Amino acid sequence: MARANYSEIATDHVEFDWSVDFASNIISGSATLTLTAKRATLDTNNLTIDKVLVGGHAVSYDLGPNIRQTQGKTFPYLFSQCQPIYARSLAPLQDTPAVKITYSAKVTSVLPVLLSAIRISPPSDGPAHDGKTIGKDAVAYTYTQPVPIPSYLIAIAAGNVRYHPCPSIAGKQWKSGVWAEPELIDAAYWEFSEAIGRFLSTAETILPPYRFGVYDVLVLPPSFPYGGMENACLTFLTPTLLVGDRTLVDVVVHELTHSWFGNGVTQAHSSHFWLNEGWTTYIERVLQQLLHSPEERWFSFLIGAKSLSDALKLYEDHPKYQRLLIDFEKGEDPDDAYSTIPYEKGANFLLHLERKLGGLDVFLQYAFDYVSTFMGKSITTEEWKAHLYGYFEKHGGAEKIKALDSVDWNAWLYGEGVTLPVEMEYDLTLAQQAYALAEKWDAARSVADISQLKFKETDLDGFNSNQKAVFLERLEAYPALPSAHIELMGTLYRFTDTTNPEVRLRYYEIALAGPSSSIAKALAPEAVKWVVGQDATGLVKGRMKFCRPIFRAVYKVDKPLAVTTFMASKDAFHPIARRLIEKDLGLV
Repeated sequence: MARANYSEIATDHVEFDWSVDFASNIISGSATLTLTAKRATLDTNNLTIDKVLVGGHAVSYDLGPNIRQTQGKTFPYLFSQCQPIYARSLAPLQDTPAVKITYSAKVTSVLPVLLSAIRISPPSDGPAHDGKTIGKDAVAYTYTQPVPIPSYLIAIAAGNVRYHPCPSIAGKQWKSGVWAEPELIDAAYWEFSEAIGRFLSTAETILPPYRFGVYDVLVLPPSFPYGGMENACLTFLTPTLLVGDRTLVDVVVHELTHSWFGNGVTQAHSSHFWLNEGWTTYIERVLQQLLHSPEERWFSFLIGAKSLSDALKLYEDHPKYQRLLIDFEKGEDPDDAYSTIPYEKGANFLLHLERKLGGLDVFLQYAFDYVSTFMGKSITTEEWKAHLYGYFEKHGGAEKIKALDSVDWNAWLYGEGVTLPVEMEYDLTLAQQAYALAEKWDAARSVADISQLKFKETDLDGFNSNQKAVFLERLEAYPALPSAHIELMGTLYRFTDTTNPEVRLRYYEIALAGPSSSIAKALAPEAVKWVVGQDATGLVKGRMKFCRPIFRAVYKVDKPLAVTTFMASKDAFHPIARRLIEKDLGLV
């Protein structure tokens, strides 16, 4: 949590002047903060401070105690991850979402530099690295971020990357583009270019205009621990989305929705993280309805229900983290509570309110007013709730207030346990085929001679990747299938060599669910090799959505295998993922 005295003073602007030294793995330079104060307390983490100047004069300071790669293989790569409280490792800052700042930067590097801001020079669509020799010649990159943002949205990336602008959209002032290493730029552009403009334009039909001017995406190296990170102007994306059929591009819908929920209306501090993620997930699924169909919206809720159930069960021994509103203690790391709970429980809470208050059309009008009211501000759950009541008192009167009063607020915000306060129902249209196939496999469990089974490769014809995932998740709801059946399924449906990580993860979870089974023992080595990149892809699965569940599952099957494989490859994982996997495996 933040130690800065942000309740007394607030930073207005930060100017960075940095040099990136890849040889020594050091970013050096200065950070100039604009603020008015007699005494300032700033957050830091593992920084070397040479001097502090105020008005050009050296002043005394105390450095308190700390709180606690590439595809091309030719050049080094740098990328930051400042959420939730790691911006303090870049510079002394008021590292809290309660304070929003503008910033400008000049960064000198022998490799192209990207920041979560608008580039001033050299131009993005000009020659790579301003036409200089990449990896040899130093180039000064300048950026400005004129929109106040929380410190966790400050981001830097430097590496051998290329840019491909996306097609412009008629009537839109914002620009968009795709960044990736040369080996991936064509695949990345094909995967995302058509989607970005369509997604952003659709969002603007139900929300105020996009206000950051630029919306670029950067495909990062495999060690990136998340699906995406919504840095202002520059969304970071995992390379696991590049599956060659555009089936996973809807992750971009989630990240760009943060432009309004998180980047625009921001949680005051980590206890209110659900305001960022619950709202983003809820609106993301509304956009799924507008982009695809109403059935797709409910299908996304259905998929999320499984991940929510898993997350709630994971924290049965730490029930505080099952809540939407978490009271973190001083010095407690918010990453310890990171899960899908604020996303899924939060989105279902908003869906529950939507249904209470008169349906989607009514609730979207409120959502627009909510964003318009708090855009650029950092708020608490109490402030959100007060605005909710105020809006519906004005737009509905006693009837709407009565509906709000009927909500079990305590159960939704502070409730613990492995179920939601209300049993949620969704349209199951898109799930029926997947459910029917899962039911057939369950009914076939008593057939001992698998050669007599009637399943065939074409069973999944017409299934998209989400339907395949739901088929596998549905199977998890039944008692474990015999090992021979699971092995046949993996071979027949090509689950063991699919390049779609969402499908492969779920197949491994089924195979490893019975730790003492023969299929679990047979596939445990294959599963951990897949995660650490010792498979045909050669890519580490650094995204925590994939690596953490696999390591936890293999740990139950073969503890020494999980530990030794991780220890041999731990440096390939991002420090955030590495620390959490170490906890999962009981190493810390």
